[in-house]
Amino acid sequence: MKLRLPRRRRSRLLAGAAALAVVAGAGTLTATAAAGDAPSVRREDKVLDMPGAGIDISYFTSGDTAGDGGAKRPAVLLAHGFGGSKEDVRPQAERLARDGYAVLTWSARGFGRSGGKIGLNDPAYEVKDVSRLIDWIAARPGVRLDAAGDPRVGIAGGSYGGAVSLLAAGNDPRVDAIAPSITYWNLADSLFPGDVFKKLWAGLFFTTGSAGGLQPGASGPGAAPQAAPAAPGCGRFQPELCAMYERVAVAGKPDPEARALLEQRSPSAVGGAIKVPTLITQGQDDSLFPLDQADAMARAIAANGAPVSVDWAAGGHDGGMREADRVEDRVKTWFDRYLKDDTAVDTGPAFRVSRSGGIDSTDGRVTLRGASGSSYPGLMSGPREFALTGREQTFANPAGGAPPALSALPGIGGQLAALGGGLSLDFPGQNARFESEPLTAETRITGTPTVTLKVRSTAADGSAVLFGKVYDVSPDGRQQVLPSQLVAPVRVEGAQQDKTVELRLPAIDHAVEAGHRLRLVVAATDLGYASPAAPATYTVSAQGPLAVPVAGGVRTASSGLPAWTWWMPLGAALLAAALVGIRRTGRGPGDGRAGAAQPDRALADVPLEITGLTKRYAKAQDRYAVRDLSFRVEKGQVLGLLGPNGAGKTTTLRMLMGLITPDAGEIRVFGHQVRAGAPVLSRVGAFVEGAGFLPHLTGRANLELYWQATGRPAADSHMEEALEIAGLGDALERAVRTYSQGMRQRLAIAQAMLGMPDLLILDEPTNGLDPPQIREMRDVMIRYAAGGRTVIVSSHLLSEVEQSCTHLVVMDRGRLVQAGEVAEITGGGDVLLVSLAEPVDEAAVGKIAALEGVESVASAEDGLLVRLDGASAAELIAELVRLEVPVSGVGPHRRLEDAFLTLIGGAA
Repeated sequence: MKLRLPRRRRSRLLAGAAALAVVAGAGTLTATAAAGDAPSVRREDKVLDMPGAGIDISYFTSGDTAGDGGAKRPAVLLAHGFGGSKEDVRPQAERLARDGYAVLTWSARGFGRSGGKIGLNDPAYEVKDVSRLIDWIAARPGVRLDAAGDPRVGIAGGSYGGAVSLLAAGNDPRVDAIAPSITYWNLADSLFPGDVFKKLWAGLFFTTGSAGGLQPGASGPGAAPQAAPAAPGCGRFQPELCAMYERVAVAGKPDPEARALLEQRSPSAVGGAIKVPTLITQGQDDSLFPLDQADAMARAIAANGAPVSVDWAAGGHDGGMREADRVEDRVKTWFDRYLKDDTAVDTGPAFRVSRSGGIDSTDGRVTLRGASGSSYPGLMSGPREFALTGREQTFANPAGGAPPALSALPGIGGQLAALGGGLSLDFPGQNARFESEPLTAETRITGTPTVTLKVRSTAADGSAVLFGKVYDVSPDGRQQVLPSQLVAPVRVEGAQQDKTVELRLPAIDHAVEAGHRLRLVVAATDLGYASPAAPATYTVSAQGPLAVPVAGGVRTASSGLPAWTWWMPLGAALLAAALVGIRRTGRGPGDGRAGAAQPDRALADVPLEITGLTKRYAKAQDRYAVRDLSFRVEKGQVLGLLGPNGAGKTTTLRMLMGLITPDAGEIRVFGHQVRAGAPVLSRVGAFVEGAGFLPHLTGRANLELYWQATGRPAADSHMEEALEIAGLGDALERAVRTYSQGMRQRLAIAQAMLGMPDLLILDEPTNGLDPPQIREMRDVMIRYAAGGRTVIVSSHLLSEVEQSCTHLVVMDRGRLVQAGEVAEITGGGDVLLVSLAEPVDEAAVGKIAALEGVESVASAEDGLLVRLDGASAAELIAELVRLEVPVSGVGPHRRLEDAFLTLIGGAA
């Protein structure tokens, strides 16, 4: 297994780099051509002899390497990820070379084809290697020099490599600019936060470095020297690091010697000497190196007088870097400014944070928007206080610290969250809970919440190990979201009597909507950390309010209100009035219009039946938007209408609402044929292709205006009932211009529900919503159908369709591909695939099969297939953890996405 920085669509677990360096060796030269008119890139591969190791490098330049009389180019060193090699950063190296840089990549000691031992950026080895690499690149023709032997050079890298860029800048004055990402400032603080051992991440580090040997070196000239035989159980690590890890892992807590060893190899040890322009990128979904590590490095380097920009990106070690391209672009502009001296380039704001911008309807992905500030606010900016309710509470630390609570799991947190309930799990009797009152207005938390606790412990040594986390709780209390799945550990010493401690909770950027509450949970265990093995009871009380940082100077990028938000409501009102006028004219048999088809009494209780529906494209006799489509929807169903772009979904919905006329076939709603202005359409509510509101009016006023335009009595609107289902809360009395995108979307849904129609049609209802709001919208649809009504929803977000819909209609190129129950189309939802980090024996399989709520267990090529019989996925995960099964992932055996792609891939 390799721990690497996740890049684009490739999922990687860790990331980083090492630093290594110089002297000489045989090499090879290759050239690659870029697409279009971009210059070709020359690549030179060498193995450089270093003290105790041969270091494998690649050197990239574009076009012909300039001689002494030609244009000189700055140099960039790119460091790779822990467990990876120089090949991981090759694409970025080639792009920078085409942009006019001389780029050097290398495989760190103990990785790739390089020799030596892993020293976790030992100043005597990895850091000195970087200085030797700078020596080597300074002698290359065409490299810009500030002085003899002093090239104009920058260093970039992620995680492990980000740390070596910081260390190199603190040790070698020739470094001119750096761009570390998702990395650490103090490795001891990262692996021993709050003096608690982060056992799961530390175990991944040391298992990855210890398991297996070095990759075989190539034979012949330029081959990498082989590492010396490893000590048993130590693998590629330096012996002192192995001994430190084994000592701490056995004891279950760090000792002063372990902390000192890691601090001596951390950038914080040379923080006072880092005085170069620094672009710091840190992931928000990162339980390995959280945002507080970026905060510490930003404050230290800025205090030295160096330019510093901080970027909180989406993703991290727990979720993959979702913005790899944007981050690389910003690194380039940073180097353009400080290595090429291009003062016209925009390096971006002093502080930037990525926030959810809604859902892309074309692929169901969460889109991102940047929020920025003219200065870095830190983690404690503009705190607001929220009083907490909850008496003094006593809870247990169980013997052996098991079963542990669940927060984040390295690399698989996102997979587990996709099962529907998120990853967090707190066991009764092992935690205390304190809650705020419902928030009166939306509050954006940006930084580290804090609270003062009073703690008492019955442990023999008087200590307590606690884990704090803050949940965002929905108004009905049934849903809680743990932002970024982060938890803050703290060891409290001397707590035989009451001990007061300030708990600094995880740094996050998260919006809590009005009406939601904040829930502080203080737990005795967490799966990712070591808890005391001896049983004890802890007594905890909150001694004051929860202080929440609100960075008021950080503003989310937004555009002005488009013109349609003004004219569309007027147009909707006029259209509604016209429909009412049509309804009141020409009464005849059937649906109220002369010549209309008679209602089919056999279908009086059927919300929708479509038969042979066909619609050609305008001016095309042989091209169809919808062709011979037939399906039926029953009461109480939530039907998902699925299909790729161009499948005909929206055209079908528009015909269903009488907005366009089919060329053939018919649509019947409760037995009545649908035509423009048909009275039966009063039983249909719809939200298709967005809704416009008057921004200066309140949400309630907009809804009242819309209902008045229908000409129906106010008593028939059932407004309060619709609003309760939509969950708008106090925001209903605010001007719509103050609404978030999620609130606007829910207001549109409430508008569609006015009159409590028997058939509700929603086109992309989760577009523009963040994940918590998506989950709320899912509940809205389920609650609405639970009363005997029917919901039809068209969406690209397949995971949400799978969780909210009971039935599906799949279309492709205008035709019906398949219709039926979700379980029927997916092949059943009671079988889960449990992926394993390593094989398990038959005894372990037998224990899983014997669990209550499990029907059967079968081995598969990529893990175990577990068929559930009453147990939930979350319960299964907890039991697998208790049985110490090496789980690396859990998911449906066949997801709707798999079935959908199979269906449309094979459609005629």
